[in-house]
Amino acid sequence: MKTNTKQISKFLSLILRHNPGKIGLELDENGWADVGELISEANKYRNQLNIETLEEVVATNDKKRFAFNEDKTKIRANQGHSIKVDLEYTAVQPPEFLYHGTVGKFREDIRRKGLLKMSRHHVHLSKELETAMKVGSRRGVPIILTVRSGDMHRNGIEFYQSDNGVWLTDTVAPEYIEFKK
Repeated sequence: MKTNTKQISKFLSLILRHNPGKIGLELDENGWADVGELISEANKYRNQLNIETLEEVVATNDKKRFAFNEDKTKIRANQGHSIKVDLEYTAVQPPEFLYHGTVGKFREDIRRKGLLKMSRHHVHLSKELETAMKVGSRRGVPIILTVRSGDMHRNGIEFYQSDNGVWLTDTVAPEYIEFKK
């Protein structure tokens, strides 16, 4: 039977980023789940997990959403949590420009308020236009915002980069965002 990695990835996103309690799982303060416990708790429901399936999802997920620790006894989501975790990121200097994909219905709010993290820990930005386009396309016709991250950094605003290359910051004020006409 072929593993449905997309379905398992969605399940892991729910459990490891938003609601581990749904299956009775607990994450540590850094967002790590014990692999054995995850498999055991998930298999009490309809999800048939094993270490090989988890390895396949971690290795093949196009956004590299998940990571194992060195000995593969723990797994966590790389970013996007709505629950309190400390992913132990260190502030780093961003590239001069980063991008954010969204859709037109949010444009005016963003012009007024900037980019806000909402229920997540950070605003997510990408170095590549293609990635921003893909993210914006999930909700409709994408618009791409250019963020002057170099200016933000020079003004003392911190940036982090997740293990899968996503750039993170607390907020992006409107004055740092370039809107295409």
